[in-house]
Amino acid sequence: MKGWDRRALITQAARQSLAWPLLAHGLGARAQATRLETVTLSVVGPGHLLLLPVTLAAKMGADQAEGLKFQINYVGAGPMAYRDMVIGNADFGAAGMPALAVQRLAGKVVGVKGYVPGGRASSQVMAEYVLRRAGVDPRRVNFVAVSLSYENQRAALVSGTIDALMGDEPFASRMVQGNAAYVLEDYHDLAEIRRRFGGLFLNGVVACNEELIARRPDLVDKVAKSLRRALQWIDTHSAQDVVAQMALATEIERRSLLQVLKIRKNIYSREGRFSEEQLDTVDRFMRATEDTPQGKAFRVRDMINSTWAGRMP
Repeated sequence: MKGWDRRALITQAARQSLAWPLLAHGLGARAQATRLETVTLSVVGPGHLLLLPVTLAAKMGADQAEGLKFQINYVGAGPMAYRDMVIGNADFGAAGMPALAVQRLAGKVVGVKGYVPGGRASSQVMAEYVLRRAGVDPRRVNFVAVSLSYENQRAALVSGTIDALMGDEPFASRMVQGNAAYVLEDYHDLAEIRRRFGGLFLNGVVACNEELIARRPDLVDKVAKSLRRALQWIDTHSAQDVVAQMALATEIERRSLLQVLKIRKNIYSREGRFSEEQLDTVDRFMRATEDTPQGKAFRVRDMINSTWAGRMP
C-alpha cells in the first residue's frame, strides 16, 4: 500500500472532539531508565484545547513513565501535521479527524509554505458543514488561512480582514471577553453537539502509518499508554491542576485556559476508547460535507486501528 493507504488512527482523546487511549492508572513513577527513546509528534498548536493532552503528557512526564521522550513539533494546520507523519518527518500526527479524512480522500499531497494542496483543515471542513446547514454554498465563501497565534486571529477579526472565524478554545473565549468577537455557535458544548450532529463527534486524533504499527507495535503501545496516562490525570484532577501542570508563560494564558477548562474539561475522553456513536457521527458529517463518490462512501472505521484504544458502545 502507498501514501494515505498506510495510515492508521490509533487513539482517541475527547468525547466531543478529541480521542486517544487511557489506562485506569495515574502518572505513576517516572521511568528509571537512563536512556529514553525519542518519539516525534507533529501537533497542531500550540494552544489548541483539543490537543492539550499531547502537550500535557510531555510536561507531566507521562512519556518518560513509558520510557519515551516526546519531541513535539507544532504546526499551523492539520494537513501539515498529517503530511509530516505520512512522509516520515514525524512518527505520529495529531490534529482534527476531518483533516485526516480529507487527506485520505485527496491522496498524495505536497505542502508549500504552510498550505497543503488537496487538503483542508478541520476548521474549514467544519465551517463548510455550518454553511451547508444554513443553505449557503461553501464555494461562495472565500476561506483565508490565519495563523494559530491569538494575536493574529484577533487582528484578522478586528481589522475586518475576515468576517467570521471558526476558532478554537481558549482563544475563542478570550476574544469574546476582549470584545473582539461574539459567539455564533459553540461546538464545545456536548449537548449542542448531539443536537446538531446527532451524536458526539470524534475530532482531535493521533495517527500513524500502518507500517510503523507493523514494524514497531511496542512503540505504538508506549505512545498510547503515555496519552492514556495524561487523559486519566486530566479526569482525576481539577482545571486548576491542569493549568498549573501546563506551565504556561503568561498570566493571561493561564487565566484564559483556566476559564475554559472549568466549563469544558468534559470534552476529554475518560477512557480513550472509540465509541460507535462518535464513529457514526463522523460518517454522517463526511457525507454531508463531501460531494465526491469517495466522500459519500467514506467510513471512518476503515481508518481506525483500535488495538490499543479499544471500542465502546
